[in-house]
Amino acid sequence: MALTRKTYLLAKIESSYNSDPSPVGGSNAIQVGNIELTPIESDNFETPTLQGFLGNSTRGTLVANKRVGVSFEAELAGSGAAGTASALSPLLKSCGLSETVVSSTSVTYAPVSASFSSCTIYCFYDNTRHKITGARGTVTFNLTSGSGATASFQLVGNYVAPDATAMSGTFTVANQAAALEVNDTNITTATFHAATSQRIESFELSLNNTVGYKETMSSQEVLITDRNAGGTAVVEAPATGTTDYFAKAVAVATGNTSIVLGASAGNIVTLNVPQTDITGVTYGDTAGVRSLSIPYLALPTTAGNNEVSIVFT
Repeated sequence: MALTRKTYLLAKIESSYNSDPSPVGGSNAIQVGNIELTPIESDNFETPTLQGFLGNSTRGTLVANKRVGVSFEAELAGSGAAGTASALSPLLKSCGLSETVVSSTSVTYAPVSASFSSCTIYCFYDNTRHKITGARGTVTFNLTSGSGATASFQLVGNYVAPDATAMSGTFTVANQAAALEVNDTNITTATFHAATSQRIESFELSLNNTVGYKETMSSQEVLITDRNAGGTAVVEAPATGTTDYFAKAVAVATGNTSIVLGASAGNIVTLNVPQTDITGVTYGDTAGVRSLSIPYLALPTTAGNNEVSIVFT
């Protein structure tokens, strides 16, 4: 019998693609929730064999292009020490982000378009270990008032047969500070499209990576082939004389967005979208108060790879 509550996850960055670095409980444990594992994703085909009678082929079905999909939600928080990468580091790097560490000061993640990192994930369903090598994917950050900030990951990796190998070490989470509630105390900066006076109810930023699995006669690899970063902000509807989001959308003009969560060194997270391009505006209602739902794109400059940054300080 496998108990659902006895589910946990380890992740460690790979030194080379698809090379298992053997994550252990004491160093590579990550506190996550809502794990959804697809233990085998494949492209199945049946050989076209004529056999003199009706029914399925006696040769069975070939299970090709085997990979594993996993998604989960983690608290968006720092490591507890400024300049020390958080437990989320291998996951963020495997979502097409570079990592720049300034000792005792900051850890910054920014998009890349080449030399993508990958990680190995051990997902334990009680006594069954699902090993996922060469994992890459995408991530969505969500800050909603009255809730904890989260990072939702969706990753794909190469298939390895599940086994009964026990976790090495004890499941002890390190470098993962407690999440902060998204409220007017913990959000120290809330600028959306260069406007600072609005009340932001929620803010979502997704890398929207295009992730695919490719297998050839001599290789198998999960590839990140494109990125369309963007998301949606929900704000209390301001008077158009204060901030006119309709005009901003029509003008096709970009503005800076910066959301800062936290005030204590080691657990401050800043989401930056320097060139926020509003793509539409719709009305909504939150507890009897009119709101605006504002989808946006994160645009790079001509230099590229600078449409977003996530900074831990």
